[in-house]
Amino acid sequence: MNFAQTTLAAVAIAALTGGVALAAENNMMSGGMMAKKPGETEKCFGVALAGHNDCAAGAGTTCAGTSKVDYDGKAFKEVAKGTCVTIKTPKGMGSLTPKA
Repeated sequence: MNFAQTTLAAVAIAALTGGVALAAENNMMSGGMMAKKPGETEKCFGVALAGHNDCAAGAGTTCAGTSKVDYDGKAFKEVAKGTCVTIKTPKGMGSLTPKA
């Protein structure tokens, strides 16, 4: 992986995890469990790094954290609704449907 790919991967990871960290901090401050409201997130295919996908990642995987390839088009990550197609990776943009 060259410097540009490493930088893009770091930016993608920061974008994907930034919202989660903020939500966790807000949850801890409120002292309660934060329930996801329907429609807050969407499945975004092709943006997860190897081993960082959410459940049901496609052929060869069984559930969360089992993808073997960075940006696998069959693996998804839950992201904030409306942000998926704006996430850019070295393999293209995020997709709301599995990619070949």
